[in-house]
Amino acid sequence: MGRKRPACGAVPRNSTDRPLSLEKQGFSRSIPASILFPKPGPPTIGDMTERQFATDVVQTLRAAGYEAIFAGGCVRDMLLGLEPDDFDVATSARPEEVRRLFRHTIAVGASFGVIEVLGPKPLKVQVATFRSEGPYSDGRHPDSVAFTTAREDALRRDFTINGMFFDPVENRIIDYVAGETDLKQSILRAIGEPSARFREDHLRMLRAVRFAARFGLTIEPITMSAIRQMAAQVVSVSGERIAEELRKLFVHPNRATGVELLMQSGLWPVLFPETPKLSATNAIDQLGASASITSGLASLLGELSAKQLDGIADRLRLSNVERSRLLFLAANRHALAQPDQLPLHVLKPLLAHADIGELLAVHRALSHSAGGDYCAARLAEWSLDVLDPPPLLTGDDLKTMELKPGPRFKIILDAVRSAQLDGIISTRDEAARLVESMRDQSS
Repeated sequence: MGRKRPACGAVPRNSTDRPLSLEKQGFSRSIPASILFPKPGPPTIGDMTERQFATDVVQTLRAAGYEAIFAGGCVRDMLLGLEPDDFDVATSARPEEVRRLFRHTIAVGASFGVIEVLGPKPLKVQVATFRSEGPYSDGRHPDSVAFTTAREDALRRDFTINGMFFDPVENRIIDYVAGETDLKQSILRAIGEPSARFREDHLRMLRAVRFAARFGLTIEPITMSAIRQMAAQVVSVSGERIAEELRKLFVHPNRATGVELLMQSGLWPVLFPETPKLSATNAIDQLGASASITSGLASLLGELSAKQLDGIADRLRLSNVERSRLLFLAANRHALAQPDQLPLHVLKPLLAHADIGELLAVHRALSHSAGGDYCAARLAEWSLDVLDPPPLLTGDDLKTMELKPGPRFKIILDAVRSAQLDGIISTRDEAARLVESMRDQSS
């Protein structure tokens, strides 16, 4: 009888592999039944979930003699009754051993002990070797890592709520940092000395605010004090990384709480010295499903000049699309307060704009709900051909009418377009007669 093929496409290992001896020193208990992993039997490739694939990865590592457990945010989310976005596995297996054990892998951070194991598309799980870390000279990456134990791996992490492990084989939490207790008491606490954690990566100060807002946690006083003392150092973080944290904060329903915490911690005036104080932040709670970094900033910073907003977009390394959207939203944040009073040639281009959804969200946030209702009704009533019909005339048409190209071309074409959108003209002949009348008036 042939040998059974190991799970997850594993490569058989020899008998010299180290035996499994998961540490018992940490606090551990059975996980509540409400968040137990489903056990419907071996899943087929077609219906395998990321959770099941991650469990399969753990079982393969365990069968080969290694310690292997779930780590980090997925454990936190399970305890909160949430479905994790992804599952990470921590193991005693070293990177080269992980790569030998699984057929399809990518070395996404082999020097830090991180290997991505690929399953049936689109499933993938990051597998990281238990490690401790040396100093962070660049404020982001450790100068060195040493492969170590699960306990030491937990102690290097940022916050207690992110430092727990879960054993999906024995269905138990492994907690060396009292993260479960903090989670029950709704506390966000840095692991070890908070200032040391923040010196390692200054972005952790922003992550503290985002986690506290997202999960309704109170930042523990010593941790908050360290953030206030070190807030000025957040500028050492790249604009791209700061922007990514802000994107995650603004899209969450608790975004106003997040901004309040940025103010209380002293991070907001460092990030946005143009407006060091905000009079009201509750408005952004009204952004709803259209919330984004651009609608959030436009709601809070829209009174700044276009030049100042452009400077903020530069600092945060926003994409060109985000930059133009931010400037559009800020410039028109009050434009639809009384849309029924606007000429159609002003209203229609706004309603036809690609970012009208976010603009209406900003208007709701700024208490222009009546205007938003009117605009929503017009959008339902008017087709795109009404909002943005093809132009009746172009510059080439003006040339055939023996008009000389120049600055006046734009004036004439704008006048024709306005008359078209206002419903005054609707044919090319009517547009041509309007151009002739303008030529007569200028002669």
